[in-house]
Amino acid sequence: MRLKSVPKEPLLHFLAIGAALFLYFHWSGGGSGPTSRRIVLTAGQIGSLAAAFTRTWQRPPTDSELKGLMDDWVREEIAVREAMAAGLDRDDTIIRRRLRQKMEFLVEDFAAAAEPTEEELRAWLASHPDRFRSESQVALRQVFVSAERRGQKAEADALAILARLQAAGAEARIDDLGDSIMLPRDLPLGPLRDIARTFGREFADRIDKVAPGQWTGPVESGYGLHLVLVHARVEASAPDLAAVRPAVEREFLADRRTRQLAALYERLLGKYTVVIERPEGKATTAAATTGGS
Repeated sequence: MRLKSVPKEPLLHFLAIGAALFLYFHWSGGGSGPTSRRIVLTAGQIGSLAAAFTRTWQRPPTDSELKGLMDDWVREEIAVREAMAAGLDRDDTIIRRRLRQKMEFLVEDFAAAAEPTEEELRAWLASHPDRFRSESQVALRQVFVSAERRGQKAEADALAILARLQAAGAEARIDDLGDSIMLPRDLPLGPLRDIARTFGREFADRIDKVAPGQWTGPVESGYGLHLVLVHARVEASAPDLAAVRPAVEREFLADRRTRQLAALYERLLGKYTVVIERPEGKATTAAATTGGS
């Protein structure tokens, strides 16, 4: 069962995370430290070993198999403690990263326990409008004029054709105008990214500023010149929360985990004095930050 609400006071979050870490290490038998001579294999851990075996082999372990799993766990615990006592975990990048990941996973699990309220999601969506804003859509007609075929006359020819189109209006016949090209003369309503994919980004940006209902141009693309009529447009808009709620909740939780993890590191940093040894040999005591790595 997920928690319905969690107090928003950061100190309470910190204390709760600390309690969760304590309970985890107590339950896992890891609270006695690498120098302890007492190894405890709890009933919960034995159940986990048996469950893992069952998932793998699709049957529960026999008594001898379960004993083998328990013996192997004890040998692994001994090896880990002896290795840590010998300092083999120090300066090992892989081990350091794995330990950091495990601690952060516990924090992130706690952060995700509280479901966001409707008000929180609406506020987050309002403060990040571009994340979910729909893209502008346009439908257009186009007449192509080839600069390669017409040479220096291309622009003048394009302007002459444009005058004819403007005189004929939005319903002008275009089949016998301009030059042939393996591109559609009529494009149905679609997002600007599709137009950019076909004609290029600069062409799409220019079209995005064209008012509907009037022939304009010439608009240049990588192919040549185009005379364009935008006959339908749907402006970009921010969606209602109901339409994008799963995505908003996913991004909200990721953002909250990032902020809570940063806050935890800021609090833990207060327990330490960070000394940065410069290459020239001068040590500097610094108030380190956790904003980056």
